Amino acid sequence: MKKILLLLALCVPTLMLNAQASANTCAETDSETTITGPGLYSVSEINGSEFPIPVCTDGPDATAGEWFKYIPTTDTYATISTDLDQNSGGDTRVHIYSGTCGALVCEGGDDDGGFIGNGYLSIASLSVIANQTYYIAFDNRWNGEGFYFEITEGEAPLIPPVTFTNQSISTTGTNRAVVDMNGDYLDDIVSINATNINIQYQLNGGGFQEVNITTDEADYTPGWSLAAADFDGNGYTDLLYGNGSGVTFMKANADGTAYTEISGPEYVFSQRSNFADINNDGHLDAFVCHDVQPNVYYINDGDGNLGFIQGGLGDFSSGGNYGSIWIDYDNDRDLDMFIAKCGGSEARRTNQMLTNNGDGTYTENALDIGLADPMQTWSSAWGDFDNDGDMDVFVGASSGVHKIMKNLGDGTFTDATDSAGLEEFTATGIENVTYDFDNDGNLDIASNGHILYGNGDMSFTVFMGVISGGSSFGDLNNDGFIDAFSGSIRMNDTNNNNWVSLNTIGTDSNLNGIGARVEVHTSAGIQIRDVRSGEGFRFMSTLNTHFGIGTETTIDNIIIYWPSGTIDNIANPDINTFHTIVEGQSLSIEDETLENVMIFPNPAINVLNIQTTSNLGDKIVTVFDINGKRVLNEKLTNNTLEVSALQSGMYFLRIESNGKVLNRKFIKQ
Repeated sequence: MKKILLLLALCVPTLMLNAQASANTCAETDSETTITGPGLYSVSEINGSEFPIPVCTDGPDATAGEWFKYIPTTDTYATISTDLDQNSGGDTRVHIYSGTCGALVCEGGDDDGGFIGNGYLSIASLSVIANQTYYIAFDNRWNGEGFYFEITEGEAPLIPPVTFTNQSISTTGTNRAVVDMNGDYLDDIVSINATNINIQYQLNGGGFQEVNITTDEADYTPGWSLAAADFDGNGYTDLLYGNGSGVTFMKANADGTAYTEISGPEYVFSQRSNFADINNDGHLDAFVCHDVQPNVYYINDGDGNLGFIQGGLGDFSSGGNYGSIWIDYDNDRDLDMFIAKCGGSEARRTNQMLTNNGDGTYTENALDIGLADPMQTWSSAWGDFDNDGDMDVFVGASSGVHKIMKNLGDGTFTDATDSAGLEEFTATGIENVTYDFDNDGNLDIASNGHILYGNGDMSFTVFMGVISGGSSFGDLNNDGFIDAFSGSIRMNDTNNNNWVSLNTIGTDSNLNGIGARVEVHTSAGIQIRDVRSGEGFRFMSTLNTHFGIGTETTIDNIIIYWPSGTIDNIANPDINTFHTIVEGQSLSIEDETLENVMIFPNPAINVLNIQTTSNLGDKIVTVFDINGKRVLNEKLTNNTLEVSALQSGMYFLRIESNGKVLNRKFIKQ
């Protein structure tokens, strides 16, 4: 029995009204009216006697089918889609063939490529040739009820450098993190409720093992943000829950099988939270943005105990602090903090930069460096988008216009939005992070489910709706490509580009190496990353450091500048693998160009002079005490160093650039 399909009028002036009948078999389509152009069609039911073979998408055979013949009149790009509002809640599967009946060749197909409703509708696209016959077949694998399908024609859209495949996983609680929880450097999935930490441990051979860890009831659950790091250095990851009323820490025990709940009495309207070594004593501290008061932070006493402090790092009286992120924007080897701000008066919502002075103090100087913008933003994405050796920033608008700010290399920024290719990217939101999703060596931006693929020159190519709007990121199948998680996994389908990933283990620095600057040197240039805990607004992503290197087949060296001041220089590391780097395992190289350096007076009182024929501009100078602790750090602008703040005693001066160092001993009177 034939089913009559009516071509409905669309809001496209060139469409014409036609009638079209489906067929029960491929061969019977020859006696039916051929589809020759775009249109919208309705299928009453699927009960044809021939089900589509071969299957052109996932899953087994069906028991019935409906067939159509499609002969385009021009070379074009065609999309056959049931992902329509009138089909919401439906479930379809489509197959597209060339060839002849009895000798069909799959050209395309889809099962669950849809977005509308439950996501089980179908979208299949392909380039088609004028006057060539194509057969479109739907089957009853999931149901045989009626639905609509639409054929559109036009120019082929840009193909994303990588795509993502949805993979279901069952979790318990609020989905918040992709981070290694048990010290094996494989990213795990973490979901939270008040009395349970649900961990999907990634297995070496692939897949996950689910473990639920019961906890004492958390005073505050992570309604606003989650941060993760090993702040007591026992080898297992601890958690910070940022809530609208306060902060809870979940501290892992000695084998990661239980957690101690720690909540303070302080009222904190939490927004973004982070772990960072704020005072650079080798122990991880915690920072929490406060929405309605000055920010708060928790200083680690070295034994894993965190002391509450309010004020000193973002002190606007009524808050407005939303998205904190710790980065080294001025390349002086210490962590600075940018705060994306939102809401209220212009003063309250003006973004801030807390610049590290190298001696444990911070100065707010966003206005001086060009980042004091009163835009509405909840988070920013920091990375070297033009691979010139310094951190640029995408300030993601929660309303209004996004901004791309280029680092000029002197610690100041200029607006590069107009040339960034974002003119039509008007979708706003609160989640912005940066990773190299396609491993081409250029950093990309994930902005609220859309991916801005970096072109390596501060410009981007935008692909909409690639992943979920709120996601955590990491490598969830250990293949060297970054995946996304938000209730379900969006697994990166990968490409042929090469990569390298690092796990940093601090010794003098914090165990996770948070705050370290990592450089990867290849013949194509230098890429940089900062190891950080807590980016975007709400979610926690991997602590591993990931680089795509494109078609490069070798790496010259990897340099790690640790928060302690230690520098590791690893020559000729393997590619397409994971490296575990322990602080101090491969020490930095002596800089022979500075062998003629003299320092005076020695002993010094207030100023130490550095005499050399070499140019010291922009070189980093670090001073260590007799115990090896870094006590002073700054980027040189001339040949003098202010040492008046140091206590009397013996010190070691180190000058470094590009992973090479010079060491000198001096006495402070």
